[in-house]
Amino acid sequence: EVPLVESGGDLVQAGGSLRLSCATSGFRFDDYAIGWYRQAPGKEREGVSCISSSDDSPYYAESVKGRFTISSDNAKNTVYLEMNSLKPEDTAKYYCTAGLNGYLGGCYYFKNGYDRDYWGQGTQVTVSS
Repeated sequence: EVPLVESGGDLVQAGGSLRLSCATSGFRFDDYAIGWYRQAPGKEREGVSCISSSDDSPYYAESVKGRFTISSDNAKNTVYLEMNSLKPEDTAKYYCTAGLNGYLGGCYYFKNGYDRDYWGQGTQVTVSS
């Protein structure tokens, strides 16, 4: 059983929208922070967004604030990343990750580059100009 399975990546025109999904299994959903990274060829990996039941609010990178929204469906153990007003610079492979919540919360560890416990296989998002 694969712990994290992403879907929803596609080719879209600039200004368009996509919704990525991350279906989780095999671990207790509420105990983990679920975060999205992205990586484009030749660029550093970027932490895009994260959500955790241990935190008051989700985390967003400055580059996506106001355009991306992360949400979770606890009944389905699934996290969604709604991406609007997409730009060519959003083109990347998007990875869903899970990391155990700690005493500093959930997404603190994601934001600060701590190792993640689980990684998905990634889903490609391509934004054409």
